[in-house]
Amino acid sequence: MAVDYTVIVVYLAGMLAMGWWGMRRAKSKSEFLVAGRRLGPWMYSGTMAAIVLGGASTIGGVGLGYQYGLSGAWMVFTIGLGLLALSVFFSARIARLKVYTVSEMLDLRYGGRAGVISGVVMWAYTLMLAVTSTIAYATIFDVIFDMNRTLAIILGGSIVVAYSTLGGMWSITLTDMVQFVVKTVGVLLLLLPIAVVKAGGFGEMKAKLPTEYFDPLGIGGETIFTYVLIYTFGMLIGQDIWQRVFTARSDKVARYGGTVAGTYCLVYALAGAVIGTAAKVMYPKLPSADAAFATMVKDELPMGVRGLVLAAALAAVMSTSSGALIACATVANNDIWSRLRGVVKADAAGDEPHDEVKGNRLFILLMGVGVVCIAIALNDVVQALTVAYNLLVAGLLVPILGGLLWKRGTAEGALAAIAAGGLSVVGLMWGYGILANEPIYYGLLTSLAVYVVVSLATKPTDAQVLATWRERLAGRGAEAEPVAEPAPAPQ
Repeated sequence: MAVDYTVIVVYLAGMLAMGWWGMRRAKSKSEFLVAGRRLGPWMYSGTMAAIVLGGASTIGGVGLGYQYGLSGAWMVFTIGLGLLALSVFFSARIARLKVYTVSEMLDLRYGGRAGVISGVVMWAYTLMLAVTSTIAYATIFDVIFDMNRTLAIILGGSIVVAYSTLGGMWSITLTDMVQFVVKTVGVLLLLLPIAVVKAGGFGEMKAKLPTEYFDPLGIGGETIFTYVLIYTFGMLIGQDIWQRVFTARSDKVARYGGTVAGTYCLVYALAGAVIGTAAKVMYPKLPSADAAFATMVKDELPMGVRGLVLAAALAAVMSTSSGALIACATVANNDIWSRLRGVVKADAAGDEPHDEVKGNRLFILLMGVGVVCIAIALNDVVQALTVAYNLLVAGLLVPILGGLLWKRGTAEGALAAIAAGGLSVVGLMWGYGILANEPIYYGLLTSLAVYVVVSLATKPTDAQVLATWRERLAGRGAEAEPVAEPAPAPQ
């Protein structure tokens, strides 16, 4: 294991070094929060793929393949579909807005009255996403070093908090690119073919497993539909995803780079399901489906390769964790704390003082410490993440998409939809159970009905607000942001 340990340690040290490099580059709010809005297609595609393919997509995706066969790909597949939909239909308009958060977009569209409550909902979602990603360190470090759960969370969380605090989005972008390469090599190019060969090939896999393991819909139509509602729609509105869209150099980069990343997700989804199916052939009686990934890595991979694949799993968790952390801190500082202090400007894209970097850096540190503490104390992460996603989709999907697609939507309709969707989904989870499908179905329908009815019953949005909104959607009306160190846009 000495070689494997060396690979992991070098990888972790590299993450910290990139954090230090990013600190030298992030000299303004724009540079720190959205990498100066200067990412070219290659870096944009890599970092977008890295943020959406986390530990759940890697370890969980393999686990679903172990449990359901090829249809286990649907969870990650719907994530890819969501990213494709975002990139093709919405990303260009989102990138042209030149804002920092989803709540700022809502303020622009509805006249500055929908941002606070949406910020609280988005903050809760990003916080729990960061917590659940951080908890995954315990599983990976246990496999690598046989480490205590609390110590593993502190070690993994501290590294992510360190490089995120130092360099903000520049550090996270650079580390995500490395993590994208490591995941591609470790999972797609190494673990996938090795798993299939060790299982005896596809012919042997079909001979040893029930036919439903190769049924594309074997996981169940209702489950697939629920995945679409939660993950596909969640990709359309999450702050962690939008903040990456804001880093694009142009609307074309956002559209085409995101399309490449979404396509990559579809391939990754199928790869995870195939690996899990192969693990079922080789280890038919594992105590837990989620143990399939770690068991394959520990028992079937040669020295050195094992370290690289474990680094790939660590990369998957770190990319999601760091993205969720900076999103959580950005929302906490810009949408909640700044509003409480009463210092938000009407135009969120305006020039910002240099001290804004210090403030955002402090919030990343504070949120990071909070995330690590919650991760240590929390046990039932599946329920916590389900609550977060249900609140996000039921509360914010309709006001956000309604604002982008329907000019008759009003601030009153948006606020009512957020409240009705959020409260109804909480009540339904109380009645049906947190993991039930019904809360998200009925919560989303409630939000839609209330949004339409209240919007039609109230005065249309002020014409000047809509005119400003249209200007911003067209890429006009936002002040140019300062760039601390002119440099060619990364590719």
